[in-house]
Amino acid sequence: MTATLFENVRLIDPARGLDRPGRLLVRDGVIAGTDLPGAEGAPEGAGIVDGGGSILCPGLVDMRVAIGEPGFEYRETVASAARAAAAGGITTMAVLPNSQPATDDPALVRHLRARGEETGMVSILPYGALTRRCEGGELAEIGLLNEAGAVAFTDGPRALADARMMRLALTYARGFDALVVQHPEDPSLARGGCATDGELATRLGLPGIPAAAEAIMIARDLRLLELTRGRLHFSHVSTAEGLALIRAAKARDLRVTCDTAPPYFDLNETAIGDFRTYAKLSPPLRGEADRQAVCTALADGTIDAIASDHAPCDADDKRQPFAVASAGGTGLATLLAVTLAQVHGGSLPLVEALGLLTHRPAALLRSRAGTLADGAVADLCLFNPDRAWKVEADQMPGKAQNTPFDGRALEGRVLGTWKAGRMVFGQDAP
Repeated sequence: MTATLFENVRLIDPARGLDRPGRLLVRDGVIAGTDLPGAEGAPEGAGIVDGGGSILCPGLVDMRVAIGEPGFEYRETVASAARAAAAGGITTMAVLPNSQPATDDPALVRHLRARGEETGMVSILPYGALTRRCEGGELAEIGLLNEAGAVAFTDGPRALADARMMRLALTYARGFDALVVQHPEDPSLARGGCATDGELATRLGLPGIPAAAEAIMIARDLRLLELTRGRLHFSHVSTAEGLALIRAAKARDLRVTCDTAPPYFDLNETAIGDFRTYAKLSPPLRGEADRQAVCTALADGTIDAIASDHAPCDADDKRQPFAVASAGGTGLATLLAVTLAQVHGGSLPLVEALGLLTHRPAALLRSRAGTLADGAVADLCLFNPDRAWKVEADQMPGKAQNTPFDGRALEGRVLGTWKAGRMVFGQDAP
């Protein structure tokens, strides 16, 4: 038997409403107790971790991660993404299917799960492709992919544009009570664009994407959801209009959820500066009013989760004129700290912010991760919410360095990450 006792920590488990100083015992990779009397000693031979008053919470659950493997390993591999995730306190990540080949085969779903286990650092929850090759023309084998362990179905950064196909997808997925995940952007309005349509895009001479492209796709799919009564999730929602539609749909008891990503509540379109390609994202960064609307939706519960939206790019992908550079930004290592900026700014209580990073995304994916409950796997994150650091693009963990937060000063540093009770990041990690 192996055992580890965490002492002198502030235990936070949003799934149970737990927030208090305490101790946590891990035995053989499983949480053995958090309600430990102060005088109780550690089991014989147990390791002791003195948290120094830092916060111990469940390992983060990131529900939107792109990796390069298979097919684009020059951008990121499972191993490099696992290192970046561990540095960010993430122990579970849901991986998008837009690889080469796409995750439209049950064997690849099983392979990705196994690759995560091989790292010993992170659990991979694969998304299944919604359509074959993520091309939008023919439904993938949702039933077989679901049986193989796909946690939801999406075409990744590509919206399913055909309304009839989306209706079929929602109807078919409903038979398995499976979640359909949509990139909410009308492709015909977004085609050729690279920045949010408006004064800034015009001044820079960049082809614009109207912010309404998001709301138009959301409105269409919500109507289809009413027809089918399936389960629908919108990723990286970034506009006030889109969030208002989702808020109203929830009030009508439709089975709809959504997430956003840190760039959409921490940055606005001015971050693209003079053609700064690290800040070229999909969807593009929005105006200040939309950024504030995302913050409001986090606070009022409209948004169900915060995901990193990790989209690794090779340096050459970004060293292009802005209009042709690849869209996307890394986010694994900065997910927690940028979210904590909302806490430090008074927009979100700490427990609610951590809930958006742990048990709430886990619940959407029907994963047992994201809790400190007795008997749960000991996936843990120890962090100091007040420790300051600066994001530097050439010193990020993992292969890809294309962070939109380059140069950003943040508060909140991960001190240690444990996967199934084994330290995978921190000063004493192997």
